[in-house]
Order: sequence, then C-alpha cells, then structure tokens
Amino acid sequence: MLEKLFMATVADSQEWRGYRRPLKGVIVGTGQVGMACAYSMLIQNTFNEMLLVDVNQDKLQGEVMDLLHGLPFLEPVTVRGGSLAESDDPDIVILTAGAKQKAGESRLNLVQRNVEIFKQLIPEVVEYCPNAILLLVTNPVDIMTYVSLKLSGLPANRVFGSGTVLDTARFRYMLAEKMQLDSRSIHAYIIGEHGDSEVPVWSKVNISGMRLLEDGSKEDRDLLEPIFEGVKNAAYEIIQRKGATSYAIGLGVTEIVKAIFGNQNRVLTVSTLMNGAHGIYDVCLSLPAVVNRQGVTRVLNLSLTPAEELQLQHSAEVMREIIASLQL
Repeated sequence: MLEKLFMATVADSQEWRGYRRPLKGVIVGTGQVGMACAYSMLIQNTFNEMLLVDVNQDKLQGEVMDLLHGLPFLEPVTVRGGSLAESDDPDIVILTAGAKQKAGESRLNLVQRNVEIFKQLIPEVVEYCPNAILLLVTNPVDIMTYVSLKLSGLPANRVFGSGTVLDTARFRYMLAEKMQLDSRSIHAYIIGEHGDSEVPVWSKVNISGMRLLEDGSKEDRDLLEPIFEGVKNAAYEIIQRKGATSYAIGLGVTEIVKAIFGNQNRVLTVSTLMNGAHGIYDVCLSLPAVVNRQGVTRVLNLSLTPAEELQLQHSAEVMREIIASLQL
C-alpha cells in the first residue's frame, strides 16, 4: 500500500505543469556562523534543498538531525549532511569553514590559517559545484574572497563575500537607536574592509532623503563618531562576551541569498573584486553593488568626500599588503 501511494505521488509530481528546478544550496562549515546561516535560511524558506558539509562528521550529523526534527513546522524542504561530492549541482555554495577568531584577535590575523584550509577546499568546490555562485563568509572575508577567486578561476561575478553587509546593518541600527527611528528608515553604508580599516560614509547618511550631516559641522561629527567606533568594535565585544558572532551574520547572509534567488537587483555592500572603482584594482572590498541571479553584476559609482576617498584608498592598501604576503 505504501509503495503504491509513493509511486503515485512521484508520478503526479512529475506531471505538475508548474515544475521548476529546486533551489539548491550548500553550506560548508557547521560552526556557529554556518548553523546560524542554515537556521535563518531554513525558517525563511530560502532553499528547496540544503546540504551541510563539515569535516567533523559527528557534529555534522547532530546538526542535521536537530534541523530535521523541526521540519514538520516548516514548508517542505530537504535537509541533509554529506560531502561536496554529493552536492548535486547546487546553485550556491556558502563558505563559512575556517579557523575560529579568538578573543582580541583581528580578522586579518586569521588569514594564513584559513588560506591553507582553502587551498584544499576550493578545488573541491570547483570540481563538484562548477555552476554555483560562491558566497564567502569566512574571515577575513575580503582576503578569503580574493583567495577563493584566484584559486577557483571562476568569473568575479560568481565569487564574492558577505563584506560589510553586517557592518552596514550595525551602522543603521546604532544610528536609528540614537535618533529613535526604525532602522529600516536609515540609509547609510560602511564600505572598504570588513574590519579595522572600514569606512563610514557619513556624507551619504540620510533619512528619507534628508542628509544627516547637511552642513558637515565638526560638532555633529564628533557627536556621532562614537557610533562608528561601536560598529567597528562590535564583533570584538561580542566575541569577548559570548565567543562568536552568529545570529546577525546569519540573517545578513540570508538576505544576500534571497537577492540572488529572487533576481532582485538589490544593492548590498558585498565584497567583490575591484576593477577600477575609485582607482582601486585587484583587491576585494565592499562598495554598494547590484546582486541578482548572476551574482554581482555591477558596482555603483558612489561619490565620496576627499576624506572618505582617502580612507577607502587606505583600506585597499591594507588589503593589498596582506595579499602580497600570501603564498597561493
């Protein structure tokens, strides 16, 4: 009886006129960041099929079991654990694997440990997921995006990082708290490195088109500067208190993936290869960029003040010096 019912169901599903290819995603790394991404995307119905990959098989299977037991509360979705060889031509591979950032450790100090991990990982991704977009979350994300781009040989539009999407969200949240507004009504960007050299674009902060610093007064800047310091140091404070950041980046990565699958042409501050914007070449940094089904299709020409331009150039130089020290 069960076999007959199953066969009938399969036949019916194949005849469904509205059939389309399932949206398939792979998350590599089941640490706190990887699982925050997985959980966020699962409860927001982002994938039809989700594959989790990790070298720690016991943890991998435990995480998969925990998610599977919640499926009766969700829209239909397939969740499984396995290897990249079992990925079955995914649309996107989200890379969160890597060494964990320690308390007081900068993201850039992680770089050499994670580069060695990626030398083994990226060739596997390319072999088993040749048509996928690669979304980097592993820190230091700008460097790891550049490393992944070079190791993979894939086009730049298909290899990009979460960049300053989270920093931008923190910036908007803290500004909104200061002004007692909904953070969705604040338009503001953090650009450059996802890290200590990141740049707040004060000249473009606005509320419904009204510039926050209309006259650019030093008094107003001095009043708001602690907000940026809070943004820049947020990860260090969270790591000191709870060991890792996870929930907010999981939500941010979900927004990026929805922009891809929904072909939204959404502007997000993702980390992508610079090809002349602001005179910057051959490093990965964050600027407002258009994200859709093809990945990152263009970087917007964001006008900056001379001071902001210099800060962005400095951020690029920091990345360039790190890249020059790598052995790829």
